[in-house]
Parts: sequence; C-alpha cells; structure tokens
Amino acid sequence: MKTVSAIELDAIDRNMLRVLQTDGRISNVDLARRVNLSESACLRRLRALENAGVISRYAALLNERAVGLPLSVFVTVTLASQAQATLEAFETAIAGVPEVTECYLMTGSADYLLRLVVRDVDDLERIHARALTSIAGVTRVSSSVAMRTVVKRGALPV
Repeated sequence: MKTVSAIELDAIDRNMLRVLQTDGRISNVDLARRVNLSESACLRRLRALENAGVISRYAALLNERAVGLPLSVFVTVTLASQAQATLEAFETAIAGVPEVTECYLMTGSADYLLRLVVRDVDDLERIHARALTSIAGVTRVSSSVAMRTVVKRGALPV
C-alpha cells in the first residue's frame, strides 16, 4: 500500500469527503450543489484530492452475509523472524489469500493481525491449513471468530 502523508484540508474539502463517503456515485453536478461550489471548482478540488491520495479509490461496499461470507475472523500471526525478507515473503503470500480482507503489521506479541471473511468454520479450517500455516516462517496462528459486529464504519471522521 502506498504511503501518503496528510495534507491540509479546508472545510469545503472535508464537506466533499463526507458527502463522497456516503455516496461515492454522486455526480459532480450534485456534489457541487451539495458543497456549494461551481461544477468546475468542485471537479478541480475532487481531482486534487484524488491526486494527493486523499481519495484512494471508489468501490461498492458489499453485504458480507448476502454474498455468503457471514463470518468475520480475526487472526494473529507470529513469525519466526522479523527480518525484512521474512516480513516481505509473508506479506506477498498473504496478499494472495482472497479471504483476507485486511492485514496489519503490529507491535506487541503477534507480528500481524488479519481479518478474514469466510462461509463457515469448515472454510476457516481450510484457509488455516492450506494458506495461513503453510506460509514459510509462520510459527503461530491464533483465530477469534466475531460473534456480532457492533460498529463497522466505512467512513472516516473528517
């Protein structure tokens, strides 16, 4: 993932981002109207936010249950070494596991925290055996199944 440094956002930028986070398919005409800008000024600002990396992409948020992936599983992974080559090898391998929706390099007792979406416990067992524990350098994998989502925001508090 590309590292982006924070940029100075004014009130109009923040307002645009709030609108876009709730409706990423809004037309430039409607966005301009909502943030009280001309269409050309709105488009210029939007392109500047995209070019600065503030807006990294546009996507549809899917309902995990509706697509047959009702279980969220949080997995901690400990590696045998924190050498750069070991970390890079793990990150390359884990990027190829489609059920991994998020992966974070962590401080603390485990090296990585993953979020997986799976169909059921059998699906988790298959991924655990064939994908997670088969990656070179993995010494420990610990999984916790989420019983219920309490808060899950798709929007940042800008």
